[in-house]
Amino acid sequence: MPQRPFARSTLYPIAFLLAFTVAPARGAETIVLDGSSGMLPLARALAVAYQKQSSDPRVESGKGLGTGARLRALAEGKIQIALASHGIKAEDIQKGNLRVIHVAKGAIVFAVNASVPLAGITESEVCDIYSGKTRSWQALRGTDNPVAVLTRPPTEVDPEVIRDKVACFKELKEVETARVMARGGDMAKGLAETPHAIGMTSMTVVEQSGGQVKALSLGGVAPTEENVKSGRYFLTRDFLFVIKGEPTLPVKSFLDFVLSPEGDRVIRANGAVPLR
Repeated sequence: MPQRPFARSTLYPIAFLLAFTVAPARGAETIVLDGSSGMLPLARALAVAYQKQSSDPRVESGKGLGTGARLRALAEGKIQIALASHGIKAEDIQKGNLRVIHVAKGAIVFAVNASVPLAGITESEVCDIYSGKTRSWQALRGTDNPVAVLTRPPTEVDPEVIRDKVACFKELKEVETARVMARGGDMAKGLAETPHAIGMTSMTVVEQSGGQVKALSLGGVAPTEENVKSGRYFLTRDFLFVIKGEPTLPVKSFLDFVLSPEGDRVIRANGAVPLR
């Protein structure tokens, strides 16, 4: 594979730390990735695609780490790549000799279980659902079934972006029956398995659900690649890989794949948006 600089490497005051199993490396040729659970679905898809063309080095993925834990794991060499969308400060980058590589951009979506016969929703409608004002899908042109509201912890990226960019969410108190999904994977499972459910998640989860989960357009704007790139669809998060210092040859080989046209195809196939 041709050697080239990490064209998307930028020092960001936010962090995208890749979440993967924090297990002792089996050897110098093992790459371990861990960090934000919301980044795991795309990171795993990239790792699987890479392993199909190269079984060495081995790429292992974990269960997710919080901001502080992922930085410590990176500093201690327990992981080689960390994933995140936020949480990395400029002083962290300088102190830890970190490099932040911008891999992709992804749409944050309000998504529903396939049982919900709805294609789109407005900002006020989704706020009415999350506040408890609307409790049946019948009020939104759907069936006469109660809405099962799924949410994420308030410090996670998805709700943070939603509160920042959807005006009626800023001071919204969520309905008491909302089920909190601690990890991104919990939200994916909950949406796929809970009839009449709505939740906040990523397009990657939607694409990987095999039709069990549907993304809703918001205010008439669908979360397509074109709309994400143009900014018309405004609920987005960054996908960042964080490494410590100069990468080893195995890590560089994986990163070159991620930032290649082949990597772009994997990113696009999993609902995210390549940066070129």
